[in-house]
Amino acid sequence: MSVSEKRVFKKLGYNKDESEKIVDSLNKLLANYHVHYQKLRNFHWNVTGGDFFDLHDKFEELYDEAFANIDLVAERIRVFGMTPLSLMKDYLSHADIKEVGTDLSSKEMVEETLRDFQVLVDTMNECAIKVADLGDTATEDMLIAFIKSLELHHWMLSSFIKE
Repeated sequence: MSVSEKRVFKKLGYNKDESEKIVDSLNKLLANYHVHYQKLRNFHWNVTGGDFFDLHDKFEELYDEAFANIDLVAERIRVFGMTPLSLMKDYLSHADIKEVGTDLSSKEMVEETLRDFQVLVDTMNECAIKVADLGDTATEDMLIAFIKSLELHHWMLSSFIKE
């Protein structure tokens, strides 16, 4: 057996397989978050109507938070010594969240955002279960904070469009 065959990859106590499972899950979240982020920018720029001022500001608040969380997810991937997805084509091919046009009504924009929140929370929960099973409490803690925030936003936007 050669010297290189004897080496065992270890990063933060995780072997290569465990690290790859964590990173694959985080990259899926990263892809969904990026598409969601761009949709929020689209909505911020293109919202019209009587809800303009409320939603213009809300979409900006949401994309600022998404941007910060995207950075945290990408940096967490780097902690494991791996490379986060970073190309739009990769985000679009790995994401469950899909792009939409610029011609949605303000209500449709909110409904689309609510659907995105559900996809993000589902992705975060799946990721949290994986990392918890591997003992990665730091990533789990980050994801729990994201989930709490999205659930709050979901409630508020749901209340905003309730008739």
